[in-house]
Amino acid sequence: MRKFCTVITALGVVLAAPACAPSTKSGGDKVTLTVLSWRPEDTAGYAKIFAPFEKSHPKIKVKFKPIKNTEYLTVLPTELKKSTGGPDVVQLKPYGPIQSLISAGNLAPLDGQVDVSKWDPSVLQAAKGKQDGKLYGVPYAMQTLSVLYNKKIFADQQIQPPTTWADFTAACDKLKKAGITPLSTSGLQPWVLAIDHQIFGATRYGGDDFAKAALAGQKNFTDPDYTASLDVTAKLKPYYPDKVAAVDYPDAQTLFTSGKAAMYPGGSYEVGPFTKTNPDLQIGSFDAPPAPGAKVNHALTSGFVDGSYGVNAHSEHKTEAMELVKWMATPEFGQLYANTLKQISAVPGVTPGDPLLAQTYEGFKTHGATYMMVVDFGYGNPLGRDQEGEALQKMLSGTSPADAGKLVQKGISAWFKPSGG
Repeated sequence: MRKFCTVITALGVVLAAPACAPSTKSGGDKVTLTVLSWRPEDTAGYAKIFAPFEKSHPKIKVKFKPIKNTEYLTVLPTELKKSTGGPDVVQLKPYGPIQSLISAGNLAPLDGQVDVSKWDPSVLQAAKGKQDGKLYGVPYAMQTLSVLYNKKIFADQQIQPPTTWADFTAACDKLKKAGITPLSTSGLQPWVLAIDHQIFGATRYGGDDFAKAALAGQKNFTDPDYTASLDVTAKLKPYYPDKVAAVDYPDAQTLFTSGKAAMYPGGSYEVGPFTKTNPDLQIGSFDAPPAPGAKVNHALTSGFVDGSYGVNAHSEHKTEAMELVKWMATPEFGQLYANTLKQISAVPGVTPGDPLLAQTYEGFKTHGATYMMVVDFGYGNPLGRDQEGEALQKMLSGTSPADAGKLVQKGISAWFKPSGG
């Protein structure tokens, strides 16, 4: 027998309608929010992170849905536009990649919804629309770039973290003579080589001073200081893994975590996964010493904001999704994130729970540099990071620094217009 429920219309008319579906709106039955991410490795961690939120919001259940990193940006626009069953909250790449989602109307503005009054404007920049200046995501992580090293290998080889370039290359030579790969990196992934360049070359090109000059049109990427910084990175090839051009990113990670490589130029985002892969691995960190001819006479810790969480403009549960994103801007979420996933939270006032991350974050605050190819030149196609990485790939095969600089300039000038020009 068919069941009916009573419906009272706006005019007060009582109707008999088919059995009413359970409500999915606020105040009804429990709502399940889907959070889309490119980090499958964080699934278990987020289950712990979201548990306190679910406890304080008993009518909301949070489901973490990861997609393979290499497929995420391709899949995300389609996921956002689904009429039903789409994600409610999405992990967003910082700076440039978020812009197309904003212009397509796929993200809900957070201005007036989320309290970010105490946040550093430079952190919020990563999640703002370039054209309208509105906020579309709550930044969740800061990343620092430095040289990670295996403490045991250094101790066995009687090597101290270098403070001069001569000490650094001497350490690399000693490690290589001992049959240990000095620097593990991927020559197959352009973005990895771009990170290497930021770590080893920032002092040579001039750090933030060069970035400001390039933004203003006073310098470009054919500048001798910039091309010399590319050369600094390319000349490290003898210390990279054999046939580095064919080494993929996961292979480079494994070389380090397995103890076959002594150093790994990379980000603070690697620390958690590395220690999870090899709990016995003792990791230290140092900033690359000023390179020969450096325009900055002290070491630099580079950094950037590594993404945010935004609300799908087409979400069926936008009110509840906004509640979750509001919570993601609180110290409670920030500390849970930092402690559970071994990351540096972007939330003001949250301190890294891991001593190594606390060290690198302090370095960024006291002698930091912006990762300019992501922060300043990451708003067009090709991304500055990718174009620089491709130029470095060619240099590993013999291309001159000058020609590599021309390649970077050609790619970026296709979309970038200096503020002074």
